[in-house]
Amino acid sequence: MSGFGVAGPPPAPSIEGWNHLRTGKVRDLYSNESGEILLVASDRISAFDWVLPTTIPNKGAILTQLSLFWFELLADIVPNHVISDEVPESVADRAVIVQPLEMFAIECVGRGYLTGSGLVEYKINQEVCGNPLPAGLLDGSALPASIFTPATKAEVGDHDINIDFQSASKIVGAEAAEDLRRLTLALYDTAADFARGRGIILADTKFEFGINMAGEITLGDEALTPDSSRFWESDGWAPGKSQPSFDKQFVRDWLTASGWDKKSAPPELPAEIVAKTAARYQDAYERITGSKF
Repeated sequence: MSGFGVAGPPPAPSIEGWNHLRTGKVRDLYSNESGEILLVASDRISAFDWVLPTTIPNKGAILTQLSLFWFELLADIVPNHVISDEVPESVADRAVIVQPLEMFAIECVGRGYLTGSGLVEYKINQEVCGNPLPAGLLDGSALPASIFTPATKAEVGDHDINIDFQSASKIVGAEAAEDLRRLTLALYDTAADFARGRGIILADTKFEFGINMAGEITLGDEALTPDSSRFWESDGWAPGKSQPSFDKQFVRDWLTASGWDKKSAPPELPAEIVAKTAARYQDAYERITGSKF
């Protein structure tokens, strides 16, 4: 079953001049006669591998505009897939035209703090994806240095699975794995330093890379958004507890407390949770970019 449940994904809007390719948890992909891709970010939100029935106002536009900010800031490290942000009026602000890429079959995750699935693994063997770590770390602890923690790519509705570097090398090849690790850590470290200057901790983030038509490794999908990253408030950060975040934690917490079994179709979100979540996404955008949304 997909993350949309038995009903499947919602119908994709028709856009003149573009043919619908596929629908993901958040994004709809289209192509044109030139082979370019129109990447449209919806206001859908997912949690626990389900796409929820309730949308978050302006979420798609915030994800798109924040990604464009980071793509420009990090362009000296790696090229990105963006061709233009001049898109059809019906998807203005929430879409970009991008190059088609031959995507690598792994997620590339950079971590500077211990939490989430990394914390779960650390408690078992004091490692994360084959990276040995010091004893005594807590939920939210800063790591001695950033680490590369790749994962397999899952279908919509399934879990990504963390893997070690050796396993990643078997999937994409040893040379590509080395390049992806180097680029992931360079991007993470640069972005984390920038965010720190805005009072935000970048705990971890996921990148997706592909090969463009010129044979170059290229950054694709989204970059350093609240959907693909954990952003925490610098003020109030303390290891050993849940950190104040700029993502969908309000949604996760409410769903957990609601009694939902996470196996059947998820419930609608109450207006208060929608409003709080929308405000956190907007706050993240404005704090990071220094611009009003």
